[in-house]
Amino acid sequence: MLFENILGQNHIKNHLTQSVDNGRIPHAQLFVGPEGSGTLPMAIAYAQYILCSNSNGENINGNEACNLKFKSFSHPDLHFAFPVTTSDKAKSHPVSSHYLEEWRQLIKDQPYGNLFDWYKILDVDNKQGQIGVDEAQDIVKSLSLKAYEGGFKVMLIWMAEKMNTAAANKLLKLIEEPPNKTVFILIAEDEEQIINTIRSRCQVLHFPPLAEQVIIASLINEYNLEAAVAKKIAHQSNGNYNKACDLVYQDSEDIQFETWFIFWIRSAFKAKGNKAAIHDLISWSDDISKTGRETQKQFLNFCLDFFRQALLLNYNTKDLVFFEPKTEKFKLENFAPYVHGNNIMEISNDIQDAIYHIERNGNAKIILTDLSIKLTRLLHKKPD
Repeated sequence: MLFENILGQNHIKNHLTQSVDNGRIPHAQLFVGPEGSGTLPMAIAYAQYILCSNSNGENINGNEACNLKFKSFSHPDLHFAFPVTTSDKAKSHPVSSHYLEEWRQLIKDQPYGNLFDWYKILDVDNKQGQIGVDEAQDIVKSLSLKAYEGGFKVMLIWMAEKMNTAAANKLLKLIEEPPNKTVFILIAEDEEQIINTIRSRCQVLHFPPLAEQVIIASLINEYNLEAAVAKKIAHQSNGNYNKACDLVYQDSEDIQFETWFIFWIRSAFKAKGNKAAIHDLISWSDDISKTGRETQKQFLNFCLDFFRQALLLNYNTKDLVFFEPKTEKFKLENFAPYVHGNNIMEISNDIQDAIYHIERNGNAKIILTDLSIKLTRLLHKKPD
């Protein structure tokens, strides 16, 4: 993977390549960045730069046979770990090695993809993946072997925040004192979810969201879009290239989420003193509860963003508003006055509590019905 094909983040590219050129490669690094910022492709390009002895800031002019192996992401000294769960392919004790074919497909087709995209490829949206103790044992075993090409070994752990405590404890010593010429690259979207003992052993590198101009240029180049269309999509994507690509294909889950959200808030508005609307909310909760847990969590995070956007619009910070609802007869500016300083914290806390309980396998229908009833009261709260 060439650094020139990774969007933006030039200061990070320079930092990583210079550290290798100067022989100062940290043994454990944590790449933290929001979805669609390029942490995964950057980590793969960085691993290639290390393993293939490339130089001058690009993955060329080094070991050509080694660089060729990276075209199929099958270099024997590059190891991957990522969240997995049971499926028809691995009915018990699932580990990343069971899903390497699907993983390479994700990297090839959607290098900026998120966890939701990964679970769709695995067709396990109704389950929640994790990096468990079986995975940790596999990591220890694979890194105890000598490097296939006699140089470095790189272990890339994607979505490291999904590592459970047992796995993290098993890897602590290895991350702190890895074998000679062994490099750990952990990738995460939420640094706070990684236990402190792991974080403290890593050099942390923060990735900002992509600049709008970078996304515009890539959309015009990759999809041959008109500049005006590319600009609109880039603005809506809010620095997330994965979302921008979804919007090009009209394949974004946000389109479905918006339909669910607008039906939800309209029913919540009507529900005050209206029994029929209460039945609508219960029916809505039932429908959403039939989707997978990852879809439910993704949807509730979308709701959080929607409420925040409405709040920003209500307080006249239009430059920060990137949502453009596509539903007919729904205008964000008409909804915005109902989201204000007197209810936003309660709305936000209630949605985050719902996410917390869904993650812990609570009954989704009960959780969503309870959230809906709370929302009916909060939307009718008057501003201070």
